[in-house]
Amino acid sequence: MSALETVFSLEAAQLKYGEGAVNELGWELGRLGLKRVLLVADPVLRDFGVTERVIAQIEAAGARAVLYEEIAVEPTLESLQQAADFAKTQDVDSFIGLGGGSTIDTAKVANLITVHGGEIMDYVNPPIGAGRKPASPLRPLIAIPTTSGSGSEATTAAILDIPDLKVKTGISHRVMRPLLAIVDPGLARTTPGAVTASAGLDVVCHAAESYISKPFDTRQKPADPGDRPPYQGSNPVADIWSMQALSMGGTYLARAVKDGEDLEARGTMMLAATMAGIGFGTAGVHIPHSCAYPIAGLKHAYTPPGYRTNHAFVPHGFSVIVTAPAAFRFTYDAAPEKHIRAAELLTGAPADDPGPDSLPNALIDLMKQVGAPSGIAELGYTEEDIPAIIDGALKQQRLLVLAPKAPERADLERILRESMRNW
Repeated sequence: MSALETVFSLEAAQLKYGEGAVNELGWELGRLGLKRVLLVADPVLRDFGVTERVIAQIEAAGARAVLYEEIAVEPTLESLQQAADFAKTQDVDSFIGLGGGSTIDTAKVANLITVHGGEIMDYVNPPIGAGRKPASPLRPLIAIPTTSGSGSEATTAAILDIPDLKVKTGISHRVMRPLLAIVDPGLARTTPGAVTASAGLDVVCHAAESYISKPFDTRQKPADPGDRPPYQGSNPVADIWSMQALSMGGTYLARAVKDGEDLEARGTMMLAATMAGIGFGTAGVHIPHSCAYPIAGLKHAYTPPGYRTNHAFVPHGFSVIVTAPAAFRFTYDAAPEKHIRAAELLTGAPADDPGPDSLPNALIDLMKQVGAPSGIAELGYTEEDIPAIIDGALKQQRLLVLAPKAPERADLERILRESMRNW
């Protein structure tokens, strides 16, 4: 029997945070010696002058910007391929992702394919893709988030929808982590309240899942350090980031959803997203995210209110949060103290009658405050869809292995049945 793991690592993007931080982009480009940048930008940001502001920074640094704006909300294999094909035709030395997680993930994949070639599916996590590992670093990527959710500015992952397979999955490798994250609270003003709600619930779920993930030292030690996965399980350093993100989410998310001009709330949620990204980028996520990918990929029947789009899709944060209460009810006995502590961080108060429902109840209360869907049924699913959702979740083995209590098929069925309606 092989030995258990004794080592964990923390690899994080450089972070620059604060109101006006985006005004230092030009200085950062000069410091890094970058001259020709592919700017991958959410097209909506043009309406707020954000794209032009960033281009002005690039040009003031004596660099040239090549603009790409064909971004899909919740990227698909096709939309990522289009971005990669465009990037390969451009002679650029660096990338900037300006927008939410969809935009930053698009920049990551375009960078990956530009440098290493091949097909996107070559790099998608197995068993869905081939899991090819990039052999060398990518070009510098600067991430400038405008939403407070995915934490993609701090992580190794890019998420994509594969409609032909009716599943969402991802690509994850340490070389995909951005070199620098510039997090400016002023940019969060552009985000609609419904987007802030979904993104913020993703922050909370990232933080809770990583905090309550399988401890790193209960996993098998890899034969080679290069085989140590980016998601390593909970550890004392990742826990600090996750705990702080939980506290921030519980304190500020409802305020951020209610008022886009509340820069304290919106800015703190942006920082919480990055902090949760550092936490789960090291520790990982598990059951809620494993279920979320088929929930988002199997059907496109839900049109989210408040989003600037007319096509049906399930926002990532909503697809994650709907199963979180039941998932944490299931994992409770694997780490009761952590579940109770997570609930207390969210509510900002000691748990009344602490037990298996403490964290689920705290999450449900927050979901209600920000107008989240009540469960899977509201997203267009019935109990007849549960077997297909389970099949999709079981394909996310890189995530499920991080659950502190390994779910069998029957466990996932119970979680999904409980999640049809959380209230």
